Amino acid sequence: MGKKVPEINASSMADISFMLLIFFLAATTMDTDKGLFRMLPPYQDQTEQQDDIKVLDKNLFVVLVNKDDKLMVEKQPMNSRDLRKACKDFLLNMNNDMNDKRYPGYTEEDIPRIGKVKVTKAIVSIQNDRGTSYEKYIEVQNEIIAAYNEVKDIYAKKYFRKAFNELKEDQQDLIKQIIPQKISEAEPKNIGGK
Repeated sequence: MGKKVPEINASSMADISFMLLIFFLAATTMDTDKGLFRMLPPYQDQTEQQDDIKVLDKNLFVVLVNKDDKLMVEKQPMNSRDLRKACKDFLLNMNNDMNDKRYPGYTEEDIPRIGKVKVTKAIVSIQNDRGTSYEKYIEVQNEIIAAYNEVKDIYAKKYFRKAFNELKEDQQDLIKQIIPQKISEAEPKNIGGK
């Protein structure tokens, strides 16, 4: 007769496995996705007539990012750390001759509770190569958004003597009328050959 092997009590194995699973889920850190909050334009039916929008070159602030993550702003090489200031200067430059091709145009509009103000026609155009790294793309986006936020702060302090984030929602909407956030993102191109 052979020896009898003692049985292992496996009734608590499921409990132990479950406890280990919970421990590893709670103790493990996950990478969070990086992304941008953007409002998509409303859906337009294909049958609706679309008017071609003509944008003057002087109203565009063109930012190009190549496959090597190098920046070209307004046809000049630029370091990322200088992008915010250059964009901010472009957005704020409304004390110019309307015929001057270097700076954006503006319209004079009557904003409720503020009065007659200059509203920029500036549009920031971001174009990137297919080989551009995601990190560089996010960095460029963040610098441009930061430039818009700083300009909104300038106008908020000028008209309401508070930072933009401290304003009530209706006051923020008035500032957004003065400095509308217009960012054009072109489809990536395969310029660099990567």
